Amino acid sequence: MLNNWDKWMLKRHKKVRLRCQKGIPDALRGRAWLYLSGGKVKREQNRGKFEELDSQEGDPMWRDVIEKDLYRQFPFHEMFVARGGHGQQDLYRVLMAYTLYRPEEGYCQAQAPIAAVLLMHMPAEDAFWGLVQICEKYLPGYYSAGLEAIQLDGEILFALLRRVSPVAHRHLKKHSIDPILYMTEWFMCAFSRTLPWASVLRIWDLFFCEGVKIIFRVGLVLLKCMLGTQEKLKACQGQYETMELLRTLDPRYLQEGFLVREVLEVPVSERDVEKEHQTQLKRWMENRGELRYKSPPRMHGAKAIMTADPPSRQDLRQNPTIIVQNPLDYEPHLQSIPQPDAEDDWTKGKKASVRKSKEEKKEKKEKKEKIHSWRSKKASQQDIPNPYALPNEPSPLLNHTPRQGSDQSLSGSELDTYL
Repeated sequence: MLNNWDKWMLKRHKKVRLRCQKGIPDALRGRAWLYLSGGKVKREQNRGKFEELDSQEGDPMWRDVIEKDLYRQFPFHEMFVARGGHGQQDLYRVLMAYTLYRPEEGYCQAQAPIAAVLLMHMPAEDAFWGLVQICEKYLPGYYSAGLEAIQLDGEILFALLRRVSPVAHRHLKKHSIDPILYMTEWFMCAFSRTLPWASVLRIWDLFFCEGVKIIFRVGLVLLKCMLGTQEKLKACQGQYETMELLRTLDPRYLQEGFLVREVLEVPVSERDVEKEHQTQLKRWMENRGELRYKSPPRMHGAKAIMTADPPSRQDLRQNPTIIVQNPLDYEPHLQSIPQPDAEDDWTKGKKASVRKSKEEKKEKKEKKEKIHSWRSKKASQQDIPNPYALPNEPSPLLNHTPRQGSDQSLSGSELDTYL
């Protein structure tokens, strides 16, 4: 699929979606996310941009804020466990580069876990372009000042909940629990700080393929599972109890198999989200006036992103993951060895005929050796010890062969690769 990405996306997108629903293999997840999000095309069209941003100092205000947040992102993960380690350094580079790329937005704390998850699957430059695509295409306006986009999506979630779980909707409305109180971290961090790790990866596979409707569906499933029946509501009679229940979600509903199955069955499409978006936007303008931040239109999934910005074949070409260095580059003494000149056709033909005659002689010699070996083996068969000796027979002396260590093994550093 990655080798012919444009054809698969345009002609067999349904198959791509089905495979994302089954779960992208771990070894391919980083590359697949980059292709699905359009980050691969964005990187190819802006070659050298990340290096340029990475070389700049940036605003000291953002630098101080980002440095404080580095230690809070997945502190038990091996990439981020060491203070000042390569994981935290790359996270700092990605977040600082984004503040320079979009100075009008700057930095938002919810961007750090998003960038950290990306860095676990791809190098810093790819993670940067993946973050750019999430902020600009999937969740536009989420990380701007005022957080108006996330408030608007909260109202959309609450309106969709009326259709999916009327019981939960009535309960939240009765106790005046605004969506912004419980769904901010869910949506802004794309559930990376809410779900178990296996569930996070499966939800992100769907999110990159099908867009923000997956985030809405996950939120609706959690609300329905926690507040969807009268029996469950007996334990939360007030606003405080309800908020505590939504902060400590039941682990049964967060497991990968259950959650993905429920998310795929929620009857909410891109059209439903956009229709409700227009309704809530109109209501927002009537009550609060114009939005202060004009975000670009939201793209619903990988196909919409590719259709809006068609890539070239060069943009989609896969780069080698492991690059083997030419021995001449690190062994200068080999450069002094004279290289043979190009041979003409007559010389090549003559060498081929000589090679053929040598091969015929070699075959005849091997045939004679086989016959001789067979006769020798038959003559001395009685001297060969039986490897499967009976108890009353002497056991074969197989332990006289000394064990020898191999001097051809590679060191650990030579086997390490950075995917």
